[in-house]
Amino acid sequence: MTKTWLITGTSSGFGKELAQIVAANVDNNLIATARKMSDLDYLDKYDDSKILKVILDVTDTPKIKDVVKSAYDRFGKIDVLVNNAGLGYFSTIEESDMQQVHYMFDVNVFGLANMTNAVLPIMRKQKNGIIVNLSSALALTTLPTMGFYSATKYAVEGYSDTLRQEVSDLGIQVMNVEPSGARTNWSGRSSKKVKPTINDYQKFSDDINSVPDSVTSAPGDPQKIAQVIYNQVINGKELPKHLPLGQFAFEGGISNLESIVDEIKSRRDLSVSTDD
Repeated sequence: MTKTWLITGTSSGFGKELAQIVAANVDNNLIATARKMSDLDYLDKYDDSKILKVILDVTDTPKIKDVVKSAYDRFGKIDVLVNNAGLGYFSTIEESDMQQVHYMFDVNVFGLANMTNAVLPIMRKQKNGIIVNLSSALALTTLPTMGFYSATKYAVEGYSDTLRQEVSDLGIQVMNVEPSGARTNWSGRSSKKVKPTINDYQKFSDDINSVPDSVTSAPGDPQKIAQVIYNQVINGKELPKHLPLGQFAFEGGISNLESIVDEIKSRRDLSVSTDD
């Protein structure tokens, strides 16, 4: 059965890899978004009758509605929404530019939420649909200089976990994908980096200076990550609620979450003492 996919942020990275996998399968329709139409030229080799390329900045709410309407008018349904568009920010908390931080929240959190809100009426009418939210290993654990980025992904986790409960009886599934660092431009042109100027934070300078190296040296393979996401969606089974991908996501996430559980358990008597 033909599936219609709407994927945001398909100019590079996971979005581009996933878009190519979707486009290469004759049983799929694809709506691919990017901020420049030329960034989608790589899709020209596929069947254009099954592909809709659109310009979209996910901070533009009216445009989001137009894109979703165009997608529905073209294909008559949206089976899979992949909220992939996002950007990073590397800085210590104290030295962060709050204007840049607000913009990152607009993209990573509110853009994702507005895309979802635009698609949900279609999925509710269909009584089926899959929403894949690209979260991060840094929503399972944290690292210095990535506090505000982590905050956006923690927000995505809370949002998604709640949405899942609200739509579970409507035939709609929600999956969070939490990848480790991968060889994409996310840590290059898609991220803002602020080098420490306060002496007390100079110990983190190397962390920020080495960020661009991950474009070529990070352990994660974006094609493999995209293929795993695709396979999970099409396997016809119940989707995992959380899908950590990569050793850091798996081991770092478990270590951090277990430490939180241990700490909470250690204060059980104190916690319950505050109830009447």
